[in-house]
Amino acid sequence: MIKGIGNDIEEIRRLVVLQQQQPKIVSKLLTPAEVAAYEKLSKKRQGEYLTGRFSAKEAYSKALGTGIGKAVSFQELEILNDDLGRPYFTKHPLQDDCSAYVSISHTKEFVATVVVLETR
Repeated sequence: MIKGIGNDIEEIRRLVVLQQQQPKIVSKLLTPAEVAAYEKLSKKRQGEYLTGRFSAKEAYSKALGTGIGKAVSFQELEILNDDLGRPYFTKHPLQDDCSAYVSISHTKEFVATVVVLETR
């Protein structure tokens, strides 16, 4: 049974500028494992990756119905890529009761994400 669906769209340039102005934002938005993956990427891909993870975490919070803050934080959500490059949640607050599915797409300017939470 579907517990929640969330979507989000973000402008890549917005997060790139934010990262340039506040370099610590990377470690606030990304978990240590995500930071390790981020650091291996080219500058262009880093902007896409950071924006994609931010957007996916926002979409998760919308699927949860709470937004980022009281019920879930950026550090409680971790999204890595499998061997084929598909993003997946490695941790999330409802992982004992729900499966979480994520899709991340981007153009040159925008990232769009969808998260579906399904009860087990």
